Amino acid sequence: MDTQVNYDSLIPNNVGLAADMKLRRAMERWYPKYLDWWTSMGPNGFQDYEVYLRTAISVDPEGWARFGFVKMPDYRWGVLLAPQQEGRTIAFGQHKGEPVWQEIPGEYRAMLRRLIVIQGDTEPASVEQQRFLGTTAPSLYDMRNVFQVNVEEGRHLWAMVYLLQKYFGRDGREEAEDLLQRRSGDEDRPRILGAFNEATPDWVSFFMFTTFTDRDGKFQLEALAQSGFDPLARTCRFMLTEEGHHMFVGRTGVERIVQRTCQVLNEQGIDDPNDIQAARKHGVVDLPTIQKKINFHVAVTLDLFGAEISTNAANAFNASLKGRFRENRIDDDHQLANETYPVSQVVGDRIVERDVPALSSINARLSDDFIADCNNVLKRWNWALKAHDIDFRLSLPHRAFNRAVGEFAEVQATPQGKLLSETEWAERQGEWLPSEADMSYILSLMQPCTEPGRFANWIAPPRAGINGMPGDFEYVKLAA
Repeated sequence: MDTQVNYDSLIPNNVGLAADMKLRRAMERWYPKYLDWWTSMGPNGFQDYEVYLRTAISVDPEGWARFGFVKMPDYRWGVLLAPQQEGRTIAFGQHKGEPVWQEIPGEYRAMLRRLIVIQGDTEPASVEQQRFLGTTAPSLYDMRNVFQVNVEEGRHLWAMVYLLQKYFGRDGREEAEDLLQRRSGDEDRPRILGAFNEATPDWVSFFMFTTFTDRDGKFQLEALAQSGFDPLARTCRFMLTEEGHHMFVGRTGVERIVQRTCQVLNEQGIDDPNDIQAARKHGVVDLPTIQKKINFHVAVTLDLFGAEISTNAANAFNASLKGRFRENRIDDDHQLANETYPVSQVVGDRIVERDVPALSSINARLSDDFIADCNNVLKRWNWALKAHDIDFRLSLPHRAFNRAVGEFAEVQATPQGKLLSETEWAERQGEWLPSEADMSYILSLMQPCTEPGRFANWIAPPRAGINGMPGDFEYVKLAA
């Protein structure tokens, strides 16, 4: 394979790749391996079709979102950083007030590399999790959206690999190789974080993933965008502009499922929204199962934040490497030497809030911000229920529910936060988490609908097309 890369056309960038010969050689070695990974682990069966995709070729308004048809292996992945802010100073930690770093302080090299690797590992993982979804897409609109998410996660991988290869020498090059070697769900080579080893076998799971797990990405990227290491901060700031679309796909996808279920309940005169079989008889996703899926995905995503009380998070904050969500809007000293923060903990047979040192509870605060944001999403879904006069409300599970990491990893609790014995949990978990029968039913609905303008029975059409396109636009050209 020809590994010579035209950095001025094939790979949009604003970091001077063409002029940096050492970095250029590293990227040229990595690039064909990336394409091999994309071909083998990217969207299965759709690499040769033209897809109506958005491509970022620069960070200015004219170049941020160029729409057009492209085959995914020919997508112009690039390395784009948000514009540099002159005079920017570090906003938190022990280096607060100092000029931001353009090179890595030696004492923070290992810690910073680990932060970048963990973030970078999530990007290819989600592509791997979603690689078979195209074959069961409920519409060409939705098929195009999953492919858009996929290519942008690929670009986010490029962004992290750029940082590793630019600033970490041989160690960075080896880490960049490893990012292409791990596989989601592989017992021998799993992805680093648990949620990114979960299967995404159906579109309900995909919409939940992009609603909640990509929302974790929003909060992690926002925290890293505060970093005193300016290239990382600028990289994450631009990534956030694309992450918004991923969450939009998830939020509106679930909302469309809810809308369609409500329509069918009303059309068929089904008065009880908890009647699972009545809804399933008409081929829609019943509301209790939607609630179970929310419970599962929120719990798995909360584990991504790590332990609520964390020395690692405290060290990263203190070192001015990773801040908090919207650090500049928080009214404190941004160093947290004498601050406290309330953290939910198990005491005896109760869950109580205790004030703990704010520096060690960085993760707790970030997950609290995530929960508040998710509650706003649930309001949107519940508005749809209310608009259809359906007496049912969706809710987030308590943070203690079904946790494997942190303060609640050793206990079991209901979605309302009541602690349970192991016996009670074993007997009742099917009330709150999807059963095999639930998942089998969802999978039975996953029949492709590929006629332009048509949608599967279980999901409503979107309110508007992409980039102003009409309802019957052919977003993916499947015809020979």
